[in-house]
Amino acid sequence: MTGFILALAFFFLIHTLVSGTALRQVLIDKLGDGGYRAVFIIASIVGLVWIVVAYPAARAETEILWGAARGLIDSAVLIMPIVFVLVVAGMMTPNPTLVTREKLLEKEGVVRGLLRITRHPFLWGVTIWGLLHLAMTGHSAAVLLFGTFAAVAVLGTYSIDRKRAKAFGAQWQKFRDETSNLPFGAIVTKRNKLKLGEIGWFRFLASIIAFAIVLYGHQWLFGKSPLPGGMSFY
Repeated sequence: MTGFILALAFFFLIHTLVSGTALRQVLIDKLGDGGYRAVFIIASIVGLVWIVVAYPAARAETEILWGAARGLIDSAVLIMPIVFVLVVAGMMTPNPTLVTREKLLEKEGVVRGLLRITRHPFLWGVTIWGLLHLAMTGHSAAVLLFGTFAAVAVLGTYSIDRKRAKAFGAQWQKFRDETSNLPFGAIVTKRNKLKLGEIGWFRFLASIIAFAIVLYGHQWLFGKSPLPGGMSFY
């Protein structure tokens, strides 16, 4: 379990202590913007691989903390398509909060589709995925794993907002006023309107295809069927 905790701590700290603080600018000054991004991507991949390698041993030592209700487990298959739309369509949507897409702040009409719901669709998709799987599994290794990813995602939304506000000033302020971090916040406060058609059928299709692939392969990849009642494709 110790190695697993260290892997999670490494992943958490590079996304909060490094990416989310003044240390980031120090590293950019020394490495250059491209160099910093390359090192950060490599470090993130190393962290993910370390987590994957360390997880089986942690799972073997895990302690059951709670048993999830069958209804929650069965409902996941209805919730996860929404997560995939946020993650897949979110990554496909032109968005100035994404890395290298900051110049979109200069364009008019950038707030469309998923950005009307939240300016951080990918990160909120990861958050919902993490919290849902944390609730469904209920053992210590999973709580650490999914809790870490959910925490990194939520903190990431605030970190990105802070960095964009500092770097882009009035341009970011305009974008922020038309959007919200919390999903549906701008719609509820009448600063925006829900227009699902703007998401684009091809983004919906890509999201559903990705969901179908993971749904079919989940039992083979992770040893558990995600279907209601534990039904299996195989």
